[in-house]
Amino acid sequence: MANNKEKLFSDFTAPSAQEWRDKIEVDLKGADYQKKMVWRTNEGFSMEPFYRKEDVDKLPLVNALPGEFPYVRGNKAADNEWFVRQDIQCECPKEANAKALDILNKGVTSLGLRIPSENVSAEYINTLLEGIYVDCVELNFITCQCKTLELAQILVEYFQKKGADAQKVEGSISFDPLEKMLTKGKDTTDILANAKTLVETFADYPKFRPIAVNAYMLTNAGAYSYQDLGYALAWGNEYMAELTEAGVAPELAAQSIKFNLGINGVYFMEIAKVRAARMLWAQIVSQYTPCKESAKMHICAYTTTYNMTIFDSYVNMLRTQTEAMSAALGGVDSIVVTPFDMPYEVPTEFAERIARNQQLLLKDECHFDRMVDVAGGSYFIEELTSALAGQAWKLFLAVEEEGGFLTAAKAGTVQNTINETNATRHANAGKRKEFLLGTNQFPNFTEKSEGKKALECCKNSCSCESNIPAIKASRLASDFENLRLTTEKATKVPVAFMLTIGNLAMRQARAQFSCNFLAAAGYQVIDNLGFKTIEEGVDAAIAAGADIVVICSSDDEYAEYAIPAFKYLNGRALYVVAGAPACTEELKAAGIENFIHVRSNQLETLKEYNAKLGI
Repeated sequence: MANNKEKLFSDFTAPSAQEWRDKIEVDLKGADYQKKMVWRTNEGFSMEPFYRKEDVDKLPLVNALPGEFPYVRGNKAADNEWFVRQDIQCECPKEANAKALDILNKGVTSLGLRIPSENVSAEYINTLLEGIYVDCVELNFITCQCKTLELAQILVEYFQKKGADAQKVEGSISFDPLEKMLTKGKDTTDILANAKTLVETFADYPKFRPIAVNAYMLTNAGAYSYQDLGYALAWGNEYMAELTEAGVAPELAAQSIKFNLGINGVYFMEIAKVRAARMLWAQIVSQYTPCKESAKMHICAYTTTYNMTIFDSYVNMLRTQTEAMSAALGGVDSIVVTPFDMPYEVPTEFAERIARNQQLLLKDECHFDRMVDVAGGSYFIEELTSALAGQAWKLFLAVEEEGGFLTAAKAGTVQNTINETNATRHANAGKRKEFLLGTNQFPNFTEKSEGKKALECCKNSCSCESNIPAIKASRLASDFENLRLTTEKATKVPVAFMLTIGNLAMRQARAQFSCNFLAAAGYQVIDNLGFKTIEEGVDAAIAAGADIVVICSSDDEYAEYAIPAFKYLNGRALYVVAGAPACTEELKAAGIENFIHVRSNQLETLKEYNAKLGI
């Protein structure tokens, strides 16, 4: 039987790459291959629609195994286990302790404890950690940068008092002065001196990492994947250089750094980003020490808030689920799934439960924790990993040439680049070049905010003057949400009426497009099956109390219908033509000003309509 199979396969000739491409071009029926099939990424490179074995054979690390340097396929060879982490705001230690114990019994294996600076004390920690086995649960602490050293000493004393096994205690303290420099514009150079003492405090705890690279805040500010990766590498290298120059052994310095990376919604790109991150960090650490074990990158992945929305907020669950999948398949060490209601309220117990269960489903139902580097060997993802690593490395080298991450942060290079990217992405969302389901694409026509509004970001309480620029984070949906909230507050919510006439297929397609386009501003949209005459349609619109009348027909029929409908309406409502017909100039000459189509700037158009309607 085996011989028969061999003969069967030998009868088939493997098609060449050109033959595959020729077949694709036939199926495209004349459409441009480059425009239709090639993915042009934000990272500055293009990805083909298919790859073959010979494409990845040339990649230098494609044959690396899981658990082997440079860890592109993961730090572990036996499984893909990760910590299910949930963060807790610890105002009252007793309440925070009760919540921690509760969620530990519900599947959480890692705690992120956010402690107000004024509460850092031995008594507070005793109460907060009561009943928690510190060498069985990953413990992560976040507090004011100026208090981290004091907290570190308290924790070590607590671990010793409890008789915890130093080899098993796992966790982190989020000491990251550079993050404050980026987000607040405050020069924190002086605090960097605490890094050496902090690392030495936990020298006997090899799995406790007191130095953090909080690059997730770059993702939350709109950074592209290659940017948050490239900057994260330079960020981590800055801490490596600071520590080793201060006399810390490079092995200890490397094992003391934890990378908190953001995961955005570009599914395959983020899988590749995690793989590329491990590979590149291993190369960086190898320049400090030959110890390959120290070159393992420890990653906690945060699903991003950047693409989250206030309206249609349950869609946020879909966003965070795909992001968590990217992180898990990429092989991270722990994951924080952001609760779906985070943009507009302190997360409810329900939202936190859903966020926990999203990870538990990936483990218990999908078994993602049992499969090591599922992406390994995928021609597409291997190529994507290599291409992304190349772009991130270029950015890393550019930062190093500038003098390192600290110098770049002080000069504002990093902050200005991220702010420019954020502005570009907001502009693309306004033009619908970047889609947000439920916001600028397929909004819920009838949804109201019901009092929901964006939570205010924490303001900088520091009174010292600084001329260092800061990153200005704003969610991608915020412009549309502000527009929609403004519409809701109007005395009368505008009614947009679809005057559908003529060719059945074209009028339906354009009515659907127009409804989606206008509902993004919170307008009440009224679609129709079709009218026999323009007079019938206009009369129906006026009877419905329309503030906007959108004529929906075919390009050829606009020459017949558009101007008579405009004249018959006679200024009783805002008149809009759906499309960009060949007779546009003739329509404009007749006084028609408003057109909506796929090339329209949706956000600016809707703002203009609000202004015309007195909103």
